[in-house]
Amino acid sequence: MRAERTRNLTGGIIAIVVSIVVFLVPFAFIVLTSFKTQREASLLEFSWPTQFVFFDNLIQVIQTRDFTVVRAFINSTILTVGSVAIMVVLAAMVGWVLQRRQSRWNPFINFLVLAGLIVPPAVVPTIYVMQQLGIFRTMHGLIFIEVAFGLSFCVLLFRAFAATIPRELDEAALLDGAGPLRLFFQVAFPLLRSVIVTVIVVQSVTVFNDFANPLYFAPGAENVTVQLTLYNFQSQFYTAWNLLFTNVLLITIPPLIMYIFFNRQIVAGMTSGAIKG
Repeated sequence: MRAERTRNLTGGIIAIVVSIVVFLVPFAFIVLTSFKTQREASLLEFSWPTQFVFFDNLIQVIQTRDFTVVRAFINSTILTVGSVAIMVVLAAMVGWVLQRRQSRWNPFINFLVLAGLIVPPAVVPTIYVMQQLGIFRTMHGLIFIEVAFGLSFCVLLFRAFAATIPRELDEAALLDGAGPLRLFFQVAFPLLRSVIVTVIVVQSVTVFNDFANPLYFAPGAENVTVQLTLYNFQSQFYTAWNLLFTNVLLITIPPLIMYIFFNRQIVAGMTSGAIKG
């Protein structure tokens, strides 16, 4: 018994050390570099800055290219809110119906949902389709892309959680005269609160930190997102490391704050279906 406790303690210590090395050390390097001058930051050393110029770096990052970072934060906010809102509503409806109504189409729909997780996106054909629809280089087109790529994961979460809700609630609502839409939005949707919070937080961080989709499907200065602003401070022959890491720190703060406040809800929503289902 004592040996088992010792092994568990040792495993926990090793996990903590690995987490510190993998996550905290790089983050500390980003913070320290963002406080340095351009000359000192170019050395790329893990050292204490001799001169703290963080606020000067921050002002310069914000003012670069006519406040591109501000416009990028606005675009990323619109993209995140729009795509996550659509994902939550559509995935909740699809997951609820797949769990509650069994039909001959369910295996085919489940195949499509899993295919959305397994099959990699095809960039060139997708761009061609968007051009034909007239939504290439547009923010609403990019929202549709984020919804399409993230919907499968959300459907699986909602379906697993819907299995934990007793069917007697459906029957009681139907006896009271509730239709399908009223049953879902007034009875089922409020009960999905835990998984809704999980989907909102996970997908918000994913969409906010997305780099490839805005780069491929919404090019142009008017559609720039926060991740694409990293190009402002690096080129083929020169990189302003102090400004680059200040920008990285700036765009890391919103997802980090969201995770700190909602980490318990994330764990609850991810595990509730597996525990109760």
